[in-house]
Amino acid sequence: MADNRKAQRMLSYGFLSTHPPTRCGLATFNSALATHLIGGGTRGGVVRVTDSGDDRLVLPGVVHTWAARTPAGWREAASALDAFDVAVVQHEYGIYPGPEGWDVLPLLRRLTVPSIVVLHTVLSHPSARQKSLLEQIVAAAGAVVTMTDTARDRLLAGYTADPGKVSVIPHGVADQVGVPAPRRARPHLLTWGLLGPGKGIEWSLRALARLQDLDPAPTFTVAGRTHPKVLAHQGETYRSGLHQLGARLGVTHAVDYQPVYHDPAALGALIRSADVVLLPYDSREQVTSGVLVEAVAAGVPVVATPFPHAVELLTDGSGLVVPHHDPAALAAAIRRILAEPGAADRVRPVAAELRWPAVAAQYGVLAERLTATGRFAVSAVPA
Repeated sequence: MADNRKAQRMLSYGFLSTHPPTRCGLATFNSALATHLIGGGTRGGVVRVTDSGDDRLVLPGVVHTWAARTPAGWREAASALDAFDVAVVQHEYGIYPGPEGWDVLPLLRRLTVPSIVVLHTVLSHPSARQKSLLEQIVAAAGAVVTMTDTARDRLLAGYTADPGKVSVIPHGVADQVGVPAPRRARPHLLTWGLLGPGKGIEWSLRALARLQDLDPAPTFTVAGRTHPKVLAHQGETYRSGLHQLGARLGVTHAVDYQPVYHDPAALGALIRSADVVLLPYDSREQVTSGVLVEAVAAGVPVVATPFPHAVELLTDGSGLVVPHHDPAALAAAIRRILAEPGAADRVRPVAAELRWPAVAAQYGVLAERLTATGRFAVSAVPA
């Protein structure tokens, strides 16, 4: 076992993704994975993908920047990744240049080192272009990772994909053990993340209005800035609409908007202060939610709509699933959790293997197998 760990540390890793100071779920995920995979002296570097509005600050560990407006920028990005033993590529539609982010495909084909592609979205009803792109990405990759069984099953059922390439490695979570859990005088509802249409905050506001008969009535914190892509195309229209809706419902006094990016310590304390986390997303496609995983990891009950990751993760009693666009059902679920003593005690503690160090180790095992085969395809990592 010691020899295997030593061998894993000898591999070097290049990462392709959005990355801090860009503030999005993909950047946060890539930063956490890179931090834990290349710790302890392992060599690694990030090829950061940027859009026109992103902060140009270059943080330590970034070895190359692929700017969205650079013609054929994938060539230099591929060359930078080839300086490492394994390329770990985060995939989300629209992150890379080209229609639907098409330019990641020639990059994968140009690589001379094996690649692990992490799929953050697997659509059940993709457009013809989206389906073709994902199938070609899977074909070009050495190995493919989904973060849920739902995503893997959807990929193999709906797309042409080699099952032997596909592994399920869960979304990592921060260690919330020991994080203070400040209690508030009133029940505290919370949602966080980049704000924009589809988050379903309007349904939470309508549910909050139905809970004003409680004594004390709950408060609701909405933490996070507006998504930069939403901001660029729509400005603060969505956020302004939420303020207007709250005023009409008479709940403005109970809602705390925090349009800031919380560092991990501040976010951890905020999460632990919550009695219920609300995720009434409009999407029926979302197979991965970092917010959902972090809430469950912190031991906070969740009320969510039935997007795939919520259905998969909340069936063990960690929360309740309610129909889409149904504030009455949302309010009833919140009321039920707040009324039941010890509701948080029934949230199953997240197993050690789901925390970032263990998740990164699974990527290390996958990389070892990928490089050991002498070809860029491997069997799935055992669960």
